[in-house]
Amino acid sequence: MDDLRSLREWRAEVPEPGQEWIIPERRRLLTRMRGRGQALRRRLLVVGALGAATVLAVAILRPESPASGPTNTPSVVRLDSSVVLAHAAEVAGGRESAHVPLPTQWHYTKILDKQPNSDTVKAREEWMRYDGKQRAVFGRDGKLVIRDIPPDPGDDDLSPQQYDAKLRALPTDPRKLLAKVTGDRHWIKGAHEEGVPKSVAPDDARAYSVIMLYLSRYGSMPPRLEAAMFRALALIPGVHIEQGVWDAAGRSGLGVWREGDFDTPERRYDILDPVTYRYLGRQMLWLRDYLRPGDSEPMLRKGAVWNTALLSSVIVDRPGLRD
Repeated sequence: MDDLRSLREWRAEVPEPGQEWIIPERRRLLTRMRGRGQALRRRLLVVGALGAATVLAVAILRPESPASGPTNTPSVVRLDSSVVLAHAAEVAGGRESAHVPLPTQWHYTKILDKQPNSDTVKAREEWMRYDGKQRAVFGRDGKLVIRDIPPDPGDDDLSPQQYDAKLRALPTDPRKLLAKVTGDRHWIKGAHEEGVPKSVAPDDARAYSVIMLYLSRYGSMPPRLEAAMFRALALIPGVHIEQGVWDAAGRSGLGVWREGDFDTPERRYDILDPVTYRYLGRQMLWLRDYLRPGDSEPMLRKGAVWNTALLSSVIVDRPGLRD
């Protein structure tokens, strides 16, 4: 399995929430409060004393129903995605503003990777100069190695600076943002591997993947644009959220996934921190045995899991720095 290729493939301002967001969520909360009995009323009295923010958190963490199909842990429960994403937008919109990095600064990332059927967790650190001209990693001897990246007109990938420019050009109205992402020719074209038939992902699948890619590169994300992305996610059909999905660092988070347009044997989770809604990592959960053509035994058994964890995504002044 080419894990680097698979990982790569997974690749302003907005107004405060208006009545179109507040009214439906208030109605949803009141509906859930009715008919729950004396025990729940006692709990809600305590919640009321803690403030409106806690009330919203209770609404978010009450499951719709048990998640269907296999799960990676017995504690995984399905949540109301519209409530979770609305609250995520509020939290993201309240973050401190992010500055625009200089071309000579570096984007540092640290990622953990745990392959299926393996107990080994591998760490990968990388520094990419913001203009895309250099890359740095630590060699096996512990020394920092900086390499130039020559221009490649045929390369589909973007430098951090190009990602940032494309990101900041997005509209902050959720519906317009979704339309912009869906119609962006860069993501429609995508990378093409020689010998592999060319295919174009359906609009909803592409929009979901691109928004998650942007959310995973949060080092320079404008807060209110991040809020608009969560609101745009809520407009995409088939988006679900489960509580209790683990990343490669052993952190339990909110697993966001979308019902696929393709018949695949696995479910792909994008994991968010349940409090800050920062991107934590990914999980691939195989829902059935995966058998390659010509093989008599499955390459991966039902229940196999592949985890990653994004431990850091920050802007630094030079390679080798971590914060």
